[in-house]
Amino acid sequence: MSRHIFIVDDEARIREVVQYALEREGYRVTAFGDGREAAARVAIEAPDLMVLDVMLPGLSGLDVCRKIRTQQAAAGDTRPPLPILFLSARDDEIDRVVGLEVGADDYLTKPFSPRELVARVRAVLRRTHAPPSGASANNPSALGAAASSHGAAHDEVLQFGKLSLDIARQRVHYAGHEVSLTTTELGLLAALLERPGVVLSRGQLMRRAYRYDNLVTERTIDTHVRRIRAKFRPTHYDPIATVYGVGYRVTDA
Repeated sequence: MSRHIFIVDDEARIREVVQYALEREGYRVTAFGDGREAAARVAIEAPDLMVLDVMLPGLSGLDVCRKIRTQQAAAGDTRPPLPILFLSARDDEIDRVVGLEVGADDYLTKPFSPRELVARVRAVLRRTHAPPSGASANNPSALGAAASSHGAAHDEVLQFGKLSLDIARQRVHYAGHEVSLTTTELGLLAALLERPGVVLSRGQLMRRAYRYDNLVTERTIDTHVRRIRAKFRPTHYDPIATVYGVGYRVTDA
């Protein structure tokens, strides 16, 4: 079965371009011109990824992203959070950072190349746990790549102190409390947990956590680290320590 992708954009021309580019690559696509409708359908159809315009009328793309994340958390959904790729005419760095910090996995500015869009969709989907048959099945996800790099089994639970990451289920717990992370964030944390206590540079994290995604930048790594820390804040534990001028390492409480 092919991956199912939601497209949300109020411009019909953009929807047509994106839909054509993705369907040509074998993806199943459902297009929406309204963010509220798309958010409501997520729980019903469980898409594999959403391509989401930021500047939607009414409910903005940022609010749609927040709404989806809130819905999944409130429903106690055990599936990994829906990967979201933002499309936006805003190309300032602060806009990209805000987009990532509200829960998106990637951010692409308009005008965009359909080829780059497809590449980014593929990269985000590679970070999900279980590729469908016939679609990059031989490529491990970010979590699988991190685990297999040292011979670990794909169903292993990575543990460091009270922090654990279940690779097969893509679930993170600290001292009995579950912390909901996006697939991208899980890949980054898995790379750090594979070498507990060891400082990894941003370049090393880019190669280990996102080995199939050459579109990730060092600034993206920093943004994902901030998001992970924010999500752990209610537990009063910061799982990642910054070693200034070097990189990051996972910490034991």
